[in-house]
Order: sequence, then structure tokens, then C-alpha cells
Amino acid sequence: MASAATCARVIVALLWATASALAQEGPIVKSEFIYDEAPFPSCHASTLVETEPGRLLCAWFGGTDEGEKDVAIWLSEWDGAAWSAPREVARDPKEPCWNPVLFHTRAGETLLFYKAGPSPQTWSGLMVRSADRGVTWGAPEWLPAGILGPIKNKPIELDDGSIVCGSSVESYGLWGCWAEITPDAGHTWAKHGPINVPGQLNGIIQPAMLDLGEGRIRILCRSRSMGRIVTATSADAGRTWTDAELTGLPNPNSGIDAVMLRDGRAVLVYNHTEQDRHPINLAVSADGGATWGTPLTLEDGDLEFSYPAVIQTSDGMIHISYTWDRVRIRHVVVDPARL
Repeated sequence: MASAATCARVIVALLWATASALAQEGPIVKSEFIYDEAPFPSCHASTLVETEPGRLLCAWFGGTDEGEKDVAIWLSEWDGAAWSAPREVARDPKEPCWNPVLFHTRAGETLLFYKAGPSPQTWSGLMVRSADRGVTWGAPEWLPAGILGPIKNKPIELDDGSIVCGSSVESYGLWGCWAEITPDAGHTWAKHGPINVPGQLNGIIQPAMLDLGEGRIRILCRSRSMGRIVTATSADAGRTWTDAELTGLPNPNSGIDAVMLRDGRAVLVYNHTEQDRHPINLAVSADGGATWGTPLTLEDGDLEFSYPAVIQTSDGMIHISYTWDRVRIRHVVVDPARL
């Protein structure tokens, strides 16, 4: 017999699906789970990428629970009609895996960055490569010591092919952000930073990057003990950065993600609260992330909705994935013309 908690989750899911169906004229045009059944009970930290028009990949870490040694990186593919069953694409033989990040380069290579280790304080960075848009993957490659790759959110690729990654560390008593730049799709690296709020070194992590053009980049970061999303900017393609400063947007010490749309607006997905990982919201900026409009609620309730990923696909739609109560990954499609 199903537990009361399971029944409650099912009821919430049905109510949300019904509400979504009734709101087809609103910005949210689709809301679905990536999978209904999986060979693991817990999941978190999803990432999205479009590898060709109409084809998406979504990855996350899944296992017994976050930090358990059986946690691996899993992936599902959208073929234009349905999501495939989750399949394992990366595992460490001794330690848990964490925070996958998918990225498809202009040269046609698909990269999957992830971390492995006992904890965020002691993990190391790895990556695998795919030459066939995620159908098969190469052997794990360890990133150089001190380089972790994109820590949670997708990087940006500059006109010269350099990939700028928002990275961070969670050391004892201190958190901080960096930009890690690779000119050759992960073969060599340089590190630029740190980026912090002056006097608040305990601090900020997990930058989301907005490419403002002409070498200008804005990052938006999760914060600890500040209750606000934090921002900093670079005018030289990520080599040097301003001091970070607090925005007016709340943050409950939870992950965020952002993307520049082709119409010049920016979109941010985050929890619009200082206390909980619900609701989960979408906000729009018309000035490159300097200011933000009234947020749209993507989902609300007493469950956890967290760690979003957001992209714009070739058809112009906004695709979002996020953790749904640590047992599912939710996929939401938003029409930017209705925002």
C-alpha cells in the first residue's frame, strides 16, 4: 500500500498537471516529469542542453541519497516526442558523483562535466565527451587539480571558441567564485578570480552566467547567510571581475540559473524566498540582469522545488528543469512571447 507521503505527492502532481492544462494561454505551455520510474529513489541537480533542433538531453545525479556512494550521473533524451528512460552515463567506483553540467560546443562536441568525491568540500572535477550528441560517451577525464569546471550551471562560449565556466569552492568557513576558462574544449584551463562580496567571504557559489556581448559578462550567484542573490560583472570576457554585490532578489541558500534570450531579455529561475526551496519562480530582465520584473510562479506547495537549469532552444522556447521533492525531475516549457 502506498504511504501517505507518496499519495500526497501523486495528488500534488495531478493538481499541478490539471492547473497547467487549464492555463495553456499563460506563459507555461508544458509541465511534465522527465521520468516516472527509475532505478534510484533520489535525484537532484539537473542540467539541460539542446544538441540539435528538437533534441534535448537532461542529466542529473541519482542514487540512494545525496552523498551516498552509489550516486551516479543519469541521462534522458527528448527526441521530439518523449523522454527516454534514464540511463547511467558516469559513475565513480569509490565515491558519489555530483552536479552534472551539459554543454554542446559550436564545433559539435557534447561535453558532460561532473564532480566526484566524498563532499563538496573534497570533490574533484571530471568530464566525459560525446561525438554523437550524447548517444555514446568517452572515458572520464580528470580536470587539473584546482579546476572544477562549471560547478552547477552551463558555461558560455565566446566568439573565439573559448568556454567561460562559472565555478566555485565550498571550503571550511569560506565560499567563493571564479571564472574558469578553457580555449580548447577542456584540454587546457586558466582560472580567474576570486569573486566575492567584500567582507562576506563565507560567501557565494554556483554562478549563472549571462553573455551580454562584446566581452561583457554578468554572473548571478547563490549566497549563504545573506538572503539575497548576488551579482558581479566582467568587461574583458571573464578575465577580471568587479566586486560582487547583493541584488534585491531573495535567495534561501539554493541554486539558481539564468540565460540570455535572443530578443535581448534575460531570464532567471530561482526560489523567490529567503527561507525555503519553494515556490520556484521565473523572472525577466530587460537590462541584462541589472533589474528584474515581477516573478512568475512555476510551481508552489510544501515540497522542494530547487536547483533549476534553463535554456532557450532553437525554436525560441524556454526549457526549464528542476528537482521535484528529490524524487523526480520536472521539465517545464515557457513561451517567451507570453512573458
